[in-house]
Amino acid sequence: MLQLTTARLHGTFNVVNGLWPLIHMRSFEAVFGPKKDKWLVRTVAGLLVANGLVQLAARDTPHSLEQARNVGLGTATTLAAIDVAYAPRGRISKMYLLDAVAEVAWILSWLLAKRRGS
Repeated sequence: MLQLTTARLHGTFNVVNGLWPLIHMRSFEAVFGPKKDKWLVRTVAGLLVANGLVQLAARDTPHSLEQARNVGLGTATTLAAIDVAYAPRGRISKMYLLDAVAEVAWILSWLLAKRRGS
């Protein structure tokens, strides 16, 4: 049950964060800084929505939970790596370091849920 709950929570997080710049780019830029390539922001946002929907569709079966976990870990690891690689250098806003913390928390949540085997 813990893995299914993690899938639902992480899926919701990804959908909400993906929809944000698609719905209101101005407020997204107010928090994370101006974006030169808005097409790229929208592309990543769309992928986050898609990944989140996969997680939200998870069922309480081993195969479905494995898929949700793999999508979740892949998404969180990729975003955290980009955040940590580029925010300290000033290539992206330092606000992305807060996102890195959230992504690491998702990674740890998935690992804990898997370890508990539920």
